[in-house]
Amino acid sequence: MSGPAAATMRAITQDRYGTPDTLTLRDVERPRLRDDHVLVRVRAAGIHRGDRILLAGRPYAVRIVGPRAPRHRIAGTEGAGEVHSVGSAVTEFAPGDEVLGWGTSMFAEFASVPAKNLVPKPAALTFEQAAALPISGMTAIQALDGRTRPRPGQQVLVIGAAGGVGTFAVQIAKAYGAEVTGVGSTTKADLIRSLGADHVVDYTREDYTRSPRRYDIIVDLIGDRPVGLLRQLLTPTGTLVMAGVEKGGPVLGGFERNLAALLYAPLVRQRRVRPLSSVGRRPDLLALTELADAGHLVPAVDRTYPLGRTAEAFRYLADEHARGKVVVTP
Repeated sequence: MSGPAAATMRAITQDRYGTPDTLTLRDVERPRLRDDHVLVRVRAAGIHRGDRILLAGRPYAVRIVGPRAPRHRIAGTEGAGEVHSVGSAVTEFAPGDEVLGWGTSMFAEFASVPAKNLVPKPAALTFEQAAALPISGMTAIQALDGRTRPRPGQQVLVIGAAGGVGTFAVQIAKAYGAEVTGVGSTTKADLIRSLGADHVVDYTREDYTRSPRRYDIIVDLIGDRPVGLLRQLLTPTGTLVMAGVEKGGPVLGGFERNLAALLYAPLVRQRRVRPLSSVGRRPDLLALTELADAGHLVPAVDRTYPLGRTAEAFRYLADEHARGKVVVTP
């Protein structure tokens, strides 16, 4: 006699690199639960820049772990939902708990996530808002961490303030007491102001690199200005954090700019340059949820798409219309 049929779920799968048309909604087997994992019933999943890179397989450097297709067939790397069941080694979560975190295969009805990658969902956030938080939020808080953490009254410039990471960076810098200037387009200026920015620069009308203002910290999330030009906007002891490159070559995708800065950084005692490659860190995610609980951080969700329209969500992001984050819901 055959055994019981495996439980299935709907998921967005990707069998090759390419355009959003490579994303397919399928019925697949529900993931098996490992001892140190949590099976999460996904209520919402966010889309961030890394997902777009994995979709296209560009820059080509990302293909080292998967030459023809992403290593994980089911897409999606951040989300929020309810605990369905827990592995035998998990003690901090129980079925019914609301959680958020990062992992793999989040564009699905269920995802198996390492318990160490999850934290309790703030009660003040919807599942859609919570799903937008993990990876973009961790990037933002790491850009403003340690020696780069702004002190009250310091001047902070966020280039790309209306994007997924930028909307968090503006709010985090304000929560730390900084005076924040956000750079964005005309259509996104109102969003940047609503996040708490003290000053907004519309780059379509004003060249922010010619401003007489000097900044203690610059968080560059776009990467389309020469590093030397941005350094001139810093105070003598200021820091430029290079946390993103929206456009770049096919091989390294603009990361060569960060490599050059790494080589250059030891030679600079003043006006430091700090390339940032963010990593998943649970303490950072807990810090973000504390800010959300305190009312200092509200994820900016532009649009929500049902799971079956995930490809459309990616197209919307590619057109650079998004104001904040885009989320999909199973």
